[in-house]
Parts: sequence; structure tokens; C-alpha cells
Amino acid sequence: MVYTITVHLHANDDPASVDKLKAKLIEASRVYSQDKETISWFVMQSTSDPRDFTIVERYEKESSQKYHLENPYWQTFDPYVIPLLDRPMDLRRFEELDTSKDVVVPT
Repeated sequence: MVYTITVHLHANDDPASVDKLKAKLIEASRVYSQDKETISWFVMQSTSDPRDFTIVERYEKESSQKYHLENPYWQTFDPYVIPLLDRPMDLRRFEELDTSKDVVVPT
């Protein structure tokens, strides 16, 4: 089953921080999408709050994160991003549900 991480980030109130964070997230997506066993690495910006961003990382399995964490780019990410935020990153881990089979919904 696919292992998924979501990360919610909120930029500080400096307008330049939004542009810097947006650029870094786009760059990160382009780098991390190439990692072995990475299915996708999406970045999104809220339509209602331009300071609000979400990353969705999808891996073949939980152990696939190993390649992500071993990527030398990882060493540049937090030191650049954390000063641009007004609160800690909210990271959540999930196993995607199997939707390939029929299901009976209880009544």
C-alpha cells in the first residue's frame, strides 16, 4: 500500500517569505520527484490564504523514505524553510486505503 506524508506549512507575515517558500517548494518537488520509490511529491498553495502551503509525499512503502532522507538536497531544505515559517511544520503520516476492491458500506 502507498505510504503518504502530508506536511502543512504556514509562512510568516513577511511578503517575501511567501515567494521564497513557494520557490523552494517547487524546487524541492522537482528534485524529490526523481527519488527512487517516490510515486509523487506534490506542493500546493491555499486558494484562501497565500501563506498556507501543503506538501503531499507519496512513496511505494514506508521504507522508501530512506531515499528521500539520503538525498543531499534534504540538508538544504529545513535550514532554508524553517526561518520562513510562523509556526512549526505539521507533518502527518498515512497508509493509503485500498480502493481497488468492491466494498460494502454498513447501514
